Amino acid sequence: MRIFIAFEGSFEPFEVSADETVGAVKLMVKVLSLFPDCFHIPLSEDERGRQFLELSYAGAARRDGWGLADVGISVCSTLKCFAKDEEKPALYLFSAVTQETMSIMESTALLGKKVSELRTLISLRCGFPVSVFCLRTPRGLEMYDCNTLRDYHTDIGTTLRLDVWDGWKEFLMGCLLGQKRQVQRHLSSETPVLKFQKRVALYVAASYGHMELPNAPCRTGCGPARRWGVAWCREAQHADVSKCPIHAAAEAGQLSTLKAFVNHRALSLGGRPAAGQTALGLAPRHRHKGCVEYLLSQVWSPVSFRKVSVPMRIYMKIKQGALRAQSHDLHKRQLRGARGKGQKLETLGWWMVSPNQE
Repeated sequence: MRIFIAFEGSFEPFEVSADETVGAVKLMVKVLSLFPDCFHIPLSEDERGRQFLELSYAGAARRDGWGLADVGISVCSTLKCFAKDEEKPALYLFSAVTQETMSIMESTALLGKKVSELRTLISLRCGFPVSVFCLRTPRGLEMYDCNTLRDYHTDIGTTLRLDVWDGWKEFLMGCLLGQKRQVQRHLSSETPVLKFQKRVALYVAASYGHMELPNAPCRTGCGPARRWGVAWCREAQHADVSKCPIHAAAEAGQLSTLKAFVNHRALSLGGRPAAGQTALGLAPRHRHKGCVEYLLSQVWSPVSFRKVSVPMRIYMKIKQGALRAQSHDLHKRQLRGARGKGQKLETLGWWMVSPNQE
C-alpha cells in the first residue's frame, strides 16, 4: 500500500506492506533522505546529544515496535515526520547505596562549577544530607568541595560514584524505604554516632515523606528545626550543613511531613539554613503550591495569650530572642563558674551536694 511522509512542507510517497512496523518505515525514510532529489532530514550525533526521527499520525507519535495496521494507518494515509533533539546527560552518578545509576541532566556549564554545587544538586535528587556521602572519580579519587569538576578531568558523560561510610549502606537504604525496623537494627551503640544517625534518618524521612520514621527522632530531641550539621569525625565547609529536616520537606513538597513537623514544634517555621531561607522561602522556589499555602496560613495564624493575641510570625521572633538571651545567660554563668542551688560541688576530688549552696 502507498502512504505519504510529510516533512517541512514536502511530501514523498512510500510503498509499504500493511504489516510493516513504524521502525521499518523510519529506516526507509533515513535511506531515502540520502538521495539529493528527496527531502533532506538533518540527523547528527555528538557528545552533547543526538537527533532522531519521530513519525506522527492523527496528532500522536508512533512507537517503533507498533505495526502500521495496528495504529490505523491505511492506504494513502499521511504521516508527519519530525527531527527531534535528545540531549545526553551531562554526568552519570552511580549510588553505592541503591546500586543504581542516575542521569544528571544539566548544561555543560556544570563541569566548570565547584564540587559543592554538584553535591547540593545530588542531595536534592537523592534526599541525603551532604554530610553523609562523598563523590569519587571513576579512578576512586575523592572529590573535595573547594575544587571544580574540571580539576578532576571530568568530561561529559563521566560516571561518578556516590560513596558512604562502611556499614551505612543498609542504614541509609532503610531510611530511603521508610523501614523503621531496618533503621533501628543498624543504629550505632556510640552516643555521638547515634545522635547523628537519628538526625540523618529524620532528614531522609522528611525528603521522602515517610511518616513513621520521624516520630522516634522527634521524641528523642532531634527536632525538625535542628541543624543536622557535619559528621562526628570531620569538619565540612559545605553551605548545606545548616539545613534542617523541615527545609528538606519544603524542598521535596512533602506536605504531610511539614504538618507533622509544625504540629510537633511550631518554632521550626522560623529555622533558617545558611542561605538565609526559611521553609516558606524554599517552597515557592521549587513550585510546591500546597506547601506554600499551608506555611503561609501557619505563619500568620494567631497565637493567643491571656490579654493579647499576636501572629505566629511575631511570636516566633519573641520566642527566639528569649531563647538566645537564655542561652547567653547560661554561657555567662558557666564562664563565671557559678553554682546553683542543689548542684554538685567538687571538693578535694569528691562530689557532694550542698542544699544551701547558692
